[in-house]
Amino acid sequence: MEDNNQQLIESVVAKAQAWLTDAYDEETRAEVRQMLDNPDKTALIDAFYRDLEFGTGGLRGIMGAGTNRMNIYTVGAATQGLANYLKKAFADLPQISVAVGHDVRNNSRKFAEIVADIFSANGIKVYLFDSFRPTPELSFAIRHLGCQSGVNITASHNPKEYNGYKAYWADGAQIIAPHDVNIINEVEAIAGVGDIKFGGNKDLIEIIGEEIDDAFLTAIKGLSLSPEAIERHHDLKIVYTPIHGTGVKLVPDSLRRYGFTDIIHVPEQDIPDGNFPTVESPNPEVPSAMAMAIAKAKEVGADLVVASDPDADRIGAVIRNKQGEYVLLNGNQICMILLNYILTRNAELGRLTGKEYIVKTIVTTETIKSIADKCGVPMFDCYTGFKWIAAVIRDHEGTARYLGGGEESYGFLAEDFCRDKDSVSAISLMAEIAAWAKDKGLDFLGMLQDIYMKYGFSREKGISVVRKGKSGAEEIQAMMKRFRENPPTELGGSNVTIVKDYGTLRMTDTTTGTTTELDMPTTSNVLQWFTADGSKVSVRPSGTEPKIKFYIEVKGTLESPEGYDQAIADAEAKIEAIRQDIGE
Repeated sequence: MEDNNQQLIESVVAKAQAWLTDAYDEETRAEVRQMLDNPDKTALIDAFYRDLEFGTGGLRGIMGAGTNRMNIYTVGAATQGLANYLKKAFADLPQISVAVGHDVRNNSRKFAEIVADIFSANGIKVYLFDSFRPTPELSFAIRHLGCQSGVNITASHNPKEYNGYKAYWADGAQIIAPHDVNIINEVEAIAGVGDIKFGGNKDLIEIIGEEIDDAFLTAIKGLSLSPEAIERHHDLKIVYTPIHGTGVKLVPDSLRRYGFTDIIHVPEQDIPDGNFPTVESPNPEVPSAMAMAIAKAKEVGADLVVASDPDADRIGAVIRNKQGEYVLLNGNQICMILLNYILTRNAELGRLTGKEYIVKTIVTTETIKSIADKCGVPMFDCYTGFKWIAAVIRDHEGTARYLGGGEESYGFLAEDFCRDKDSVSAISLMAEIAAWAKDKGLDFLGMLQDIYMKYGFSREKGISVVRKGKSGAEEIQAMMKRFRENPPTELGGSNVTIVKDYGTLRMTDTTTGTTTELDMPTTSNVLQWFTADGSKVSVRPSGTEPKIKFYIEVKGTLESPEGYDQAIADAEAKIEAIRQDIGE
């Protein structure tokens, strides 16, 4: 073991010393020297034990010097590789163009400007946003401006130490096959810093801003389904927080355009800040991130609390329970409420023609399928990540109408003029739903209970197990291997009847022993177990964070609002039993 450690240290030292040449700036060289001089080589190993991979979603990592870090050189190599591929893929175009955006994180503007410089140095026209913007607006801009690609510098809701690089294709969606593999090959072909063209051509960089904002918000306003209800309840008290992120640019404006007149801010969190100083984690699914907004809601007696994560693609929502307490909706509930509303209103307005569809991811609640089935609208399951929802939209372009789609991780997309999850439209529609429910004499809780009574009660819980660094990555691989080779036979007292392995695209019926093929566009490292009583457990390593994720869903019944608390208690007990069974 000591020999292996010594070999690893020798390897990373050699890689680090290559970063001490004049090809790298002095700030980078100083950081590398400090790691080399430190007797504790942990930081050096983490920074250099591998190259930060340009994966199917781009890059994401801790900022700093090193091959396994987000810095101007790893960002530069990614951009040069993408530029090289664009010039091959669109060789017949007289002018290739891209849109470039960024969030509020430390170094995001710097990285975005470097990306713009590299594209322009390669003869590619760049539309660069004048300041931070929500991720979905970048997706919209690609389509609106007729670009061939786009890049957004963001690490979404990751901790402040992280940054990321999302690459998009001409349809405004994050890149999938075959372009993903082709781009990865081009990035890996960058032999060194000398291959990267850092010297920008300012004549090819055009600054964009308010005109795109207006076009995007105008399109979002067109999604409104109940303007009359908003007129009647325009003064609903809505607390909104961007959690120091990009949502402050557009969300309040969108709510005003919808017709809401009492939008209450959390002033401390309106301040864009990549250090996210008022929260431990800038993630709206974490209760502590919503604490200040909830405090404001209690102060003013708010009807609804909504939030967006730092790059404003995810939505958080808080409602009042029957005791008057503010409680978080989970991502499954948010997705379910939005899709139920969109389907119901389209039916009421006579807009369902038989050519509509919705989408959810495989780890999202199955209650959504029950709603779609009863509405007579097809529902498609896809892998986690909005690039897969976008792929379904692309497959049905011109033949069927997309009504909406979402995933349990607080992402929703109500439109097809953008191809990534969008909190701007989702928050606007959630506020509209509050007005619509009030028209029916319901508060948000009553509406949620109504859904459960009509379509079946479900309760979900997500568990994330963090394992950092090289050893953590190896441990996650070992966990997946163990689950694959020894799947559980019983969960929460109910027999496992179906096992789905998306790594092999095989589904096994354990009651009969028969195996069938799963119809998916590619393989994915995801396992699912279904039980006789309707429970579903999914497990997968995160593609963007050092963690393995478990998704537990259990079923129940709700016959009246009075039984809601008991239904939750029963479901939570079953979830805990399942958690024990899987050892997490």
